[in-house]
This record gives sequence, structure tokens and C-alpha cells, in this order.
Amino acid sequence: EAPQILLSHHLKKLRLPTFLRDYDKVARQCASEGVDHTGYLARLTELELIDRERRMIERRIRLAKFPAVKSLDSFDFKAIPELNKMLVLTLARSEYVDRYENIIALGPSGTGKTHVALGLGLAACQKGISVGFTTASVLVHELMEARDEKSLLRYKKKLAKYRLLIVDELGFVPLSKTGAELLFEVFSERYESGSTIITSNLPFDEWTETFGSERLTGALLDRLTHHVHILEMNGESYRLAQSRSKPHPK
Repeated sequence: EAPQILLSHHLKKLRLPTFLRDYDKVARQCASEGVDHTGYLARLTELELIDRERRMIERRIRLAKFPAVKSLDSFDFKAIPELNKMLVLTLARSEYVDRYENIIALGPSGTGKTHVALGLGLAACQKGISVGFTTASVLVHELMEARDEKSLLRYKKKLAKYRLLIVDELGFVPLSKTGAELLFEVFSERYESGSTIITSNLPFDEWTETFGSERLTGALLDRLTHHVHILEMNGESYRLAQSRSKPHPK
């Protein structure tokens, strides 16, 4: 058994868990099928690569800190007929991230903006892209906390590492002057260096209510909408329609 113990040790050191788990089983399969040693190794390496990619995707999803893992497959496009389904499915290829383009989903509460953002975020993780998810209020709170603790630069560097940053629920609460300026800095620093998905319940002409300054809002929109895909998601509440369709107990 010494060679097996040594092999297990080496495979652990080389971080080849799938090799370690399956080498004996695959060896027996290959022996029964008359597959030579090259074919045996090819099968094992393929299994290792498939497992490694799955683990990397799972890790990216975990690091993204999604509030829930939702795919576009489970989104009911018929419920929001104004939404351009073909555009969403094209964006799911995640090519916009390579071009540093942004996505802004606009519409009233409950129309599925967060679901679409999560679906696009999940698709990006599956394409090997680093993703971060937050809400506008949490992001502003953490920016202000980092500023007070004199760690703002470090926090911004962390945000900059995400090739795709998803900021949900912009406009739900008005921002303080400092909060608005800090959020503006984050968006500005991502201009042509990273992609951002923003969901908002407010049309663009009401963003001044959130940022409190026409000058700041104008400068922000100028940057965000230079390379942008806008998803119009107006209509009846998606959640309300879903709850109506469920049978209620008598």
C-alpha cells in the first residue's frame, strides 16, 4: 500500500482532489474498456478540469455575496413585456464587461430589476468574471465607515477589483451630501475601467432627489450613460403578479 499512500500524498500536495477521488474508479473503467494509459490520463485530467471550473464558479458566486442565486432561466419575461428580452439574453453573454459598458435597469418596485441584475451577475460568474453585489444604501454606509476609519483607499481598491459591480436599489433613500459624493467617486473611478449594473426605481430626471445636487447628478449620468444599456422595466409589480397566480388557502 506504500505507493498508494505516496500517490495520495502527492495528489493532495498538487491540489488534484478529483484525481485523488477518481483515479482508481477510472482505472478500472479504462481497463474494462481496453483504454490505454494516454486515454486514462486524458479522462482523469478532463474530470479534474471540469471539477476545477465548477469550484471556481462556486467561489466567484460566494465572493459576489449575492442575496440569492437567481438565473435568467427562472425570470418570467412575459410578466414585463416592455423589457427587451433579446437585449437581456445578449447581455448574459457578458461581452459588455470586456468593453467596460454599464447596465441600468429602471422601473417601479417589484418589476424584477434585482432578479435580472442577479441573473446577469450569475452569468458573469460563470464566464470567469469577478462580481460584487451590494445595495446603494449599504455601499454608501460602508464608504462612510471606511472614510471615518481612514481606510477609504483600501476599500475603494477592493471595489475596483470587481470587473462587474452590481449596485441595487439606487434611489430608495436620499443620500447625504457626503454619501452622494462618495458614491459619485466610486462610479467615476469605474468609468472605462470596470462595468457597473445599477437598478433604480427612479427615472433619470428624478435622480437629483437622491443625490441632492443637479451638478453632481449631471456629471454622474454623463459618465454612467456614455457606454450604457438601459433596461426599461415598467409595468405591474412582478412580485404582485406572481403572488396573485399562486393558489391561496381557503
